[in-house]
Amino acid sequence: MAKKILTVDDAASIRQMVAFTLKGAGYDVVEAIDGQDGLNKAKSGQFDLVLTDQNMPKMDGLTLIKSLRALPQYSRTPILMLTTESGDDMKAKGRAARATGWLVKPFDPAKLLEVVKKVLG
Repeated sequence: MAKKILTVDDAASIRQMVAFTLKGAGYDVVEAIDGQDGLNKAKSGQFDLVLTDQNMPKMDGLTLIKSLRALPQYSRTPILMLTTESGDDMKAKGRAARATGWLVKPFDPAKLLEVVKKVLG
């Protein structure tokens, strides 16, 4: 059975590129338009991986990660940040929120698949 991945990004073009890349590799992808939408979708189903942007309206990526980590079903789920933020300070905040990994936009589809495959085992 295909692994389910939740992608959360307010930019439609990024969501489409990520979904296209992941679906092409056989993953089942659900898209969310911001952190709040992502949290609602995560609560309504179980995902094997969450891929989130940082800078979004309603709820940013770090807040989403903290909210997901507070839910028992997501305490060990891999959560990757896919963002333009590349500073050490922001990465430290990501680690503190218990993000599994960090990818910087623009992303290389092959690198994205490599990291996704690695964290999903």
